[in-house]
Amino acid sequence: MRYEIVGEPMPVVICHLENGESMISERGSMVWMSDNLEMQTSGGGLGKVFGRMLSGEAMFQNVYTARQGQGMIAFASSFPGSIRAIELRRGQSIICQKSAFLAAEQGVELSVFFQKKLGAGLFGGEGFVMQRLSGEGMVFVELDGSAVEYDLQVGQRLVVDTGNLAMIDESCSIDIVSVKGVKNALFGGEGLFNTVVTGPGHVTLQTMPLSSFVGTIAPMLPQNNGN
Repeated sequence: MRYEIVGEPMPVVICHLENGESMISERGSMVWMSDNLEMQTSGGGLGKVFGRMLSGEAMFQNVYTARQGQGMIAFASSFPGSIRAIELRRGQSIICQKSAFLAAEQGVELSVFFQKKLGAGLFGGEGFVMQRLSGEGMVFVELDGSAVEYDLQVGQRLVVDTGNLAMIDESCSIDIVSVKGVKNALFGGEGLFNTVVTGPGHVTLQTMPLSSFVGTIAPMLPQNNGN
């Protein structure tokens, strides 16, 4: 499979498949394809269906397979931002924010990931449930805004504002820390808690979480006063 990511700020990944190759995606993310691709909708078992539902994805996935020669299919981001391509190797897993999964080769598996620490789940900005991507193959994830990446060493910590954490290696750990000082917490404009990521592992941050975008434009929208 060959691919190219084009378009800003609403990117699309265009995948070129050999005969018999398949891609899996969330419902509604396919935007165009050649006419020799065959689509099948699959749940993959009751446990996987409800796991995807808990992690913020649709209960069923679409499988697109190239038939009778090479094929092409494109998947678009649902929000202005970035598409990142990750090549998963056997035994490797990454943890993503809810709804990050866009599409993948058929060897990649999407499952639910529960935060090990209750505090991180309740106050860390991503909730108690996130997504785990594992298996082997290329996977494409969509991020809000631009992506910034760091490689953390063993024990190295990164403090992240709520919602800006997009993706980490499973070798990293997540916790929360309260903002020090009552005045800082109440009037600093950064909320009461921050997320702390501890290495080792790769960390991907996003510059404009959807929640921040909504909060920015909400005061500018017309107000409905019931008239």
